[in-house]
Amino acid sequence: MARDIQWFRYYFTSVFPAGSERARAQLKAIQLTLAANPYAGNQSDTRRDIRELSVPRTPFTLIYRVMPTQIEILRLRDTRQGTDY
Repeated sequence: MARDIQWFRYYFTSVFPAGSERARAQLKAIQLTLAANPYAGNQSDTRRDIRELSVPRTPFTLIYRVMPTQIEILRLRDTRQGTDY
């Protein structure tokens, strides 16, 4: 997960700096959405316990699992790369 966050930051500060502020705001909005509704994301096609929620206007998807007392963030995946959990 740490590498995913590093790539997200690098992408929006070095590759696409014009979208940096908006991308951070979108990611924050996703966090608030999940806090209010943990099942907001779509169920994964490959694993029933995994959910996916796209970060609007970015190529990133938040991969997570709803646990009894918390939401476990597994990946912040760049959808232009291969799928893995």
